Amino acid sequence: MNTILKIPFYAQITLILLGLISITYILFIGQNIIVPVVMSFLFAILLEPIVTFFKSKLHFPHVLGVIITVLIFVLVILSLFIFLSFKISDIIEDFDKIERNLNIHLNNIQRFVRDNFHLSSREQKEYLDSATEDSMEKGKEIIGTTLLSFTDTILNITLIPIYTFLILLYKTHFMLFLSKLFKKESHLKLREILNQIKVAVKSYIVGLIIEMIVVSILTTLGFMIIGLKYAILLGIITGILNLIPYIGILFAGILSIVASLTGSPDLSIIIGVIVVSIIVQLIDNNILVPMIVSSKVEINAFVSIIGIIIGGAIAGVSGMFLAIPVLAILKVIFDRIESLEAWGYLMGDHLPKTYTWRNIKLPLFDSETESKNILIKTDIIAPVFTETTTETDGNKKE
Repeated sequence: MNTILKIPFYAQITLILLGLISITYILFIGQNIIVPVVMSFLFAILLEPIVTFFKSKLHFPHVLGVIITVLIFVLVILSLFIFLSFKISDIIEDFDKIERNLNIHLNNIQRFVRDNFHLSSREQKEYLDSATEDSMEKGKEIIGTTLLSFTDTILNITLIPIYTFLILLYKTHFMLFLSKLFKKESHLKLREILNQIKVAVKSYIVGLIIEMIVVSILTTLGFMIIGLKYAILLGIITGILNLIPYIGILFAGILSIVASLTGSPDLSIIIGVIVVSIIVQLIDNNILVPMIVSSKVEINAFVSIIGIIIGGAIAGVSGMFLAIPVLAILKVIFDRIESLEAWGYLMGDHLPKTYTWRNIKLPLFDSETESKNILIKTDIIAPVFTETTTETDGNKKE
């Protein structure tokens, strides 16, 4: 006779917290193994249609189709890397100009501080020396950590194509493994979950690529208008770094400002770089992200920010990049498992993206009205609103 064990609610919460802590700890200590595998999984989903094309249209064997697909992927990445390397070497050759123009701006800043705050150049130098002396040891630690991180990055770059190749090669093998984990009655739901994960991840990555291209083009055009040297290179770098949430665009802006010093010490160029970066970011955050990226993954902003912060704390920049795809996969799974459906709803973004104001559709929503409408439609909240309305009407009649 089968007996159902009922666990008290406080015990369920305790088990959930212990499970989350264990998973977070495992992800943290195993990030060097897990991050490349997850990256490869995402790339495999993106490259899978190319493998299918070689197999179905050109009738290539499966192994040959996978090899050619991964080679094309590696060649594209290598070509971009080589192009950026040659262009960056040109900026390095102009380092003397950068240093000379930077000294001009530093002297202007020192003169401004001396005239307005009555601090001589010697006193300013003493303040800077005292401020930087304490941070020398931290600087050494940062350099050591950066070199170690760079080594890990090179290793991951080497492993990702290998993992991607093996995931594509053993795709059917992995699918059969998953089917053996569940009963036959659950195979239909399993197939639906896997298909939705593939669609969500593929749409998100394609959206990121489109966003990267558009940001690169807009930044390049803006830098060309203000007459910035290496406009194409800096535009491409800005588009690539923009894929890293929050900190990527900051690094791109600093790099663009430094590169602007290769031309002239004119302050207007630096101001132009800042203006172009701000305008492109406004376009990206208010038009490109809602239309191209956020529309592909229905995750609300609160959960996205928390996920990015947790991903960064666990695995640094790679964790921040992987946070949204992992959240999208979890939401697909939660939405299709009855006991986890509430968590999928919590992660989702169910408010409308637009509302009509004087026959004009705006990319905002009337949060108070729309939230109330959604709550009224919910079975749990509807009686509350109904009772409140009835009591109010009764009071009015009295």
